[in-house]
Amino acid sequence: MIRLENLTKQYGNKTAVANLNLDIPAGRLFAFTGPNGAGKTTTVKMLVGLLKPTSGRVFIKEKNIHNPIDYLTAKKILSYIPDQPFTYDKLSGREFLRFISLIYAVDESTFKREFDKYVMLFEMGEYIDQLIETYSLGMKQRLIISASLLHQPEIIIVDEPLVGLDPASTRLVKELFRKEVRENGRTIFMSTHLLPIAEEIADQIGIINNGQLIAVGTMEELKRQAKREGRLEDIFMSLTQNGLKS
Repeated sequence: MIRLENLTKQYGNKTAVANLNLDIPAGRLFAFTGPNGAGKTTTVKMLVGLLKPTSGRVFIKEKNIHNPIDYLTAKKILSYIPDQPFTYDKLSGREFLRFISLIYAVDESTFKREFDKYVMLFEMGEYIDQLIETYSLGMKQRLIISASLLHQPEIIIVDEPLVGLDPASTRLVKELFRKEVRENGRTIFMSTHLLPIAEEIADQIGIINNGQLIAVGTMEELKRQAKREGRLEDIFMSLTQNGLKS
């Protein structure tokens, strides 16, 4: 469903991501983690087509997202939730969701159903008709997550999805992501530095350090690679400090 082949991004003499290879099948929640500056966000931006790789390829359901012929086909089945929610502040929340639905050609009945579902789920009713410029960061994040799901994407790419969310909303988003994977068969690639969240909800976890993928697998597989038991935090520290390679 998601395949990265020798994905590399260089900025002058600095290599942000080096020969990254990943193959994530459909119906998985994959958590991508690493220290600050390890290459997580660079990878995500290449994955969604916002950043062109220096070399290597990104396939979204066998479509090369950096190939102009395949780009729109890949984008139609993809959704991206960035680490900083981007909205149009002079629109209301309702107008913004309508705008996103038009971009993806969501039909009217589907829009109404999905709109009502997410407004209720995220308790946005009292402010959905207010201008977005009045929203808090957490309110904007709830709106962005709702917008990203309106067109019922097959693949959801998320960069730090819990920014600005309170504990109740954090729990809600975790449950929503797991439901999207388990019940709807969606594939989620989630970049996060929150190790307990990754450990709790991910089917597989990848750890990147200094632009290189140093470990990937289930928790049990990561324990074997790190040659130690414990929580993901313990494994993460062991792998990143010792520079072990998978």
